[in-house]
Amino acid sequence: MNRGQPAIQGYQAGRSRERSRDPHLHRYAQRAAGMTASEIRALFAVASRPEVVSLAGGMPYLPALPMDSLADDMASLVAQDGMTALQYGSAQGIPELREQICEVMALEGVCAHPDDVTVTVGSQSALDLVTRIFCDPGDVVLAEAPSYVGALGSFTAYQAQVVHVPMDDGGLVPDALHDALRRLAEQGRTPKFLYTIPNFHNPAGVTLTVSRRSEVLEICAAHGVLVIEDNPYGLLGFDGQTYPALRASDPDNVVYLGSFSKTFAPGLRVGWALAPHAVREKLVLAAESATLCPPTFTQAVVSRYLAGHDWKSQVKTYQEAYRDRRDAMISALEQQLPSGCRWTRPDGGFFVWLSVPAGLDTKAMLPRAVTQRVAYVPGTAFYADQAGSRQIRLSFCYPPPDRIKEGVRRLAGVLEGELELLATFGSVSPRTVAGPQSPSPDTA
Repeated sequence: MNRGQPAIQGYQAGRSRERSRDPHLHRYAQRAAGMTASEIRALFAVASRPEVVSLAGGMPYLPALPMDSLADDMASLVAQDGMTALQYGSAQGIPELREQICEVMALEGVCAHPDDVTVTVGSQSALDLVTRIFCDPGDVVLAEAPSYVGALGSFTAYQAQVVHVPMDDGGLVPDALHDALRRLAEQGRTPKFLYTIPNFHNPAGVTLTVSRRSEVLEICAAHGVLVIEDNPYGLLGFDGQTYPALRASDPDNVVYLGSFSKTFAPGLRVGWALAPHAVREKLVLAAESATLCPPTFTQAVVSRYLAGHDWKSQVKTYQEAYRDRRDAMISALEQQLPSGCRWTRPDGGFFVWLSVPAGLDTKAMLPRAVTQRVAYVPGTAFYADQAGSRQIRLSFCYPPPDRIKEGVRRLAGVLEGELELLATFGSVSPRTVAGPQSPSPDTA
């Protein structure tokens, strides 16, 4: 029985019926028209089934955490400091945590003062606030091709126009960035900012080389463009290496976004923004109107964890777990996938970026993959212009290695079936994709 396709089609049909009978449709603001469910959200209903191997979601491997000890910490927090931890707090975040965040960022060469840190409800909230204070409808923002789906959602919600800048195996291409800025200048347009994930990119898995970092900063400074550095994965290098943050080299022109979702626990929803002083003032005002204050309790949990646990060793445990899963995925891709497939080999983070042979459409293929009990995210989710029809984001962070291998085996079967159909019936040529050029399997 084909259960995957009806599930996805049923979800989409339900959304369509909901829109058609919405009596409030005429009341919505213009920006609400661009609010649509992401392809990742639409996947969750089917990808969460136990019989489906999900290579889709970027969920941290929480069994690696010391759960018993954390439970004791939370009980102690309520018993000893509950009157403070369960009360309203500052819109900027509790001072102790902001000081500890500065210590975390120092590992990547960032010298910061706690007063310039704003704690947010996850880094997604920080990204939303940054977009809110900088972007008017029609403003241009630059983003890598591909780019994080949550960032694209925020830019769309505030009616910004996204201009993608190509990447390769060394991350964002400086010459391509320069060319994009030159073309925009010829149109009389200056982007509000460049949004970049320099370390272990989501979804591409690549890392911006150290030599390119200074080039990117120099180009942006020369064109008067702010840099938004999103760095949730920076401490998750598989060999323990950390890269110098862009913020470390240019504190006046970089807003740094960080998160404890990947190095601790995403359910606590604790992130932050480190911004130049004047920008920080705007961020705090925007945060006050959006959330009044970030949850004091979860901030206190994170603060106690950082103060009372060997959190650096915990990060190392995560690094080792994700390295083993990365290795399992790369090995399975090399052994199972048909010729013509290419992929990145990440040195950290959560994701592999897979390119499939010409003629295949990964979005159209997804229902058939779910029928074969494997889920992924099609590449189109990571482009503002729906490019990426030949790409797939594969996540290796959560399933154990044996499940990863089984998931890749199932995916390989789907791809073989699609290629057989293509050979028999032919297909229209896919759209041109501007994105990372993945290494071939024998050089990955």
